[in-house]
Amino acid sequence: MPIPEDVTGEEIDRDVRQELQSLPKTLAEDVAKNLVMVARLIDEDPEGAYGYSKVALRLASRVAAVREAGGFAAYANQKYSEALAEFRAARRMTGNVDLWPVMADCERGLGRPEKALDMAGAPEVQKLDKAGQVEMRLVAAGARRDMGQLDAAIVTLQSPELASNSVQPWTARLRYAYADALLAAGRQAEARDWFAKAVEADRDGSTDASDRLAELDGVEFVDVLDDSDDDTSGDSEDLAPGHDED
Repeated sequence: MPIPEDVTGEEIDRDVRQELQSLPKTLAEDVAKNLVMVARLIDEDPEGAYGYSKVALRLASRVAAVREAGGFAAYANQKYSEALAEFRAARRMTGNVDLWPVMADCERGLGRPEKALDMAGAPEVQKLDKAGQVEMRLVAAGARRDMGQLDAAIVTLQSPELASNSVQPWTARLRYAYADALLAAGRQAEARDWFAKAVEADRDGSTDASDRLAELDGVEFVDVLDDSDDDTSGDSEDLAPGHDED
């Protein structure tokens, strides 16, 4: 696959660059460039990222960082079985537990929420940093929802991290998940409050909390107008389009 001229391979993290030092120089450079392309495309063009990850895997499948990148590219394309295999390979190579939450989420993607819950209670979770533990909580709550256990999902998300006023990298996503679970359980007023709190914490637009909040406000606004002026309510509905649930 073509590599843009502005990609040198030097853009990768230092730790990954060190892993690639086990390869011949030219090969290491080629692998690095493909990994840069995976990182560059994975959000906006996951299929393209997946293509570059496959090239990197063909070139250096014995490098843990390459297996991890392949896992994330497959995960972004909802190829959960393939992603899980790559994450497991990377974990075997490094002994690192950082991938545990995303591995559990792959189990969810494969229709095995019970397995994801088993992983949420495994000793590996205690070895995760705070961000990893929050991520594991999000996965566990998702697994509960997969099983139709809405109340349990809500309880799973209730934590010191959720209650804290401190804004961390995970805060917006945690508040968003809690709001979404409340809404699914029919607790709309509480959900609206938590979507608003998610908006406050979402400094980089990592969620669509603002859209969800606007939708809820729009629904409430339209309901009021429905009682008084049908014509006006029709216009207002156009301003509050629906959004699919995650």
